Amino acid sequence: MKLNLNKKQTLSIAGVLVTGVVFAWLILGTDKHQPIGEGSATDHAQAVAPALPGAPQKGPHGGKLFTQDGYGTEITIFEQGVEPEFRVYTYKDGKPLDPALSKVSITLDRLGRTPQLFPLTQVKDYLKGNAVVEEPHSFKVTIVAQYANKTHRFSYEQIEARVTMTDEQVKQNSIELLVAGPTRIKSTLQMIGEIRFNEDRLVHVVPRLAGVVESVTANAGDRVRKGQVLAVISSATLADQRSELLAAQKRLALARTTFKREKMLWEEKISAEQDYLQARNATQEAEIALHSAQQKLASLGGLTSGGNLTRYEIRAPIDGVVIEKNISSGAAIKDDANIFVVADLSTVWAEMSIYAKDLNTIKIGQHATVKASAFESQSNGTVFYVGALVGEQTRTAKARIVLPNPQGVWRPGLPVTIELTAGEVEVPVAISTEAIQTVRDWTVAFGRYGADFEARPLELGRSDGKFTEVIKGLNAGEQYAAKNSFLIKADLGKSGASHDH
Repeated sequence: MKLNLNKKQTLSIAGVLVTGVVFAWLILGTDKHQPIGEGSATDHAQAVAPALPGAPQKGPHGGKLFTQDGYGTEITIFEQGVEPEFRVYTYKDGKPLDPALSKVSITLDRLGRTPQLFPLTQVKDYLKGNAVVEEPHSFKVTIVAQYANKTHRFSYEQIEARVTMTDEQVKQNSIELLVAGPTRIKSTLQMIGEIRFNEDRLVHVVPRLAGVVESVTANAGDRVRKGQVLAVISSATLADQRSELLAAQKRLALARTTFKREKMLWEEKISAEQDYLQARNATQEAEIALHSAQQKLASLGGLTSGGNLTRYEIRAPIDGVVIEKNISSGAAIKDDANIFVVADLSTVWAEMSIYAKDLNTIKIGQHATVKASAFESQSNGTVFYVGALVGEQTRTAKARIVLPNPQGVWRPGLPVTIELTAGEVEVPVAISTEAIQTVRDWTVAFGRYGADFEARPLELGRSDGKFTEVIKGLNAGEQYAAKNSFLIKADLGKSGASHDH
């Protein structure tokens, strides 16, 4: 059957329905175990209104309020001008209660930590916890209150700076999990340096004889072997030396023949002893002359001639690279001309300038790591030289490190960064430097607890770039996220981590 209601009748029916809903809510909301409702923070004598069942309500002091059998507690974390601390206010039948009449304790359960007990003592009109409530404020809280020979228990949990991530998600994100523990931290000194030739393996080639260049077989940049011919010159001086050697060889051969004959005649009593002794002396003088001629040619590197007395071959003194060439065919050169520079680049020097304040830190034999500034490359070496003088203009001293250079990566003139190990110390707890992130105003690492990562604010100590000492925040044996830990921070930002008190 269709009802025809005018506007006035419709409004009357709606009013009756709303009134019925309100009365039903008041009847259902009078359970004696529900938390106290909100009240005035300035009027403690005012009764606290009934609260809805479920989560605790916000109380007069901005904390969480619980009631049981007319007894109520309000728990807050107070941190205005002080380190975070628990403050508890007590109530009876909705009215403020003298805190001295209650004995209250609080227990915190954090991920990966043993429970922490907070006994409370009276301060003015509240009970105060005896320790700082460390960040993050992410924990399960249990309150035990004794009043009038009756024990009341309340609890709640709040989560902060926590991200849940399964093992599969950790693997997909390539998050590296490490364990905090003892390690050796190296204190380092950062210096700016430059790669230079190893001057102990750098040779300036001079001809040692004046002459005219007949041919040049090596150019700048060529890699040469020891003894390889670099150039050929024609030298009249060399021809004279070789002629002198040939004459000395002929004189010695004649002297030996004469000596042999005179010795035989003397032994047969045919000739006088004086003739024998003269022949022997002549032979010795000829040997000395020959030896002298050979030494002169050896010093010039011109012992062999191949029949051409003027041909002088200039050979590489070491294995290396021709880095400088100052000779060309047909040119007349002097005996002291610097015609080639050959460098052995299998080792090089990393040279740095040491300021006066750091001189006592740099020692011979000290380990150093050299890193290229222009590309990804590094090598290790030791300090072999520290200058004894400080420059008048620069006020610095020179120090050098020998570096192996088998692949020729370290080119002279290349700028480098040099890390010197100034000392090494054992620390009880350290983590990978990659694990350190910033959340809010905290320096943190993300500890791994079951399927959860939670930020752990850190107090840090010494660092060598790879590992950093943890003075406070993580314990030895705790697992944490190292490589790609920034992905956890990103997830934390997406979830909008709250700071709930």
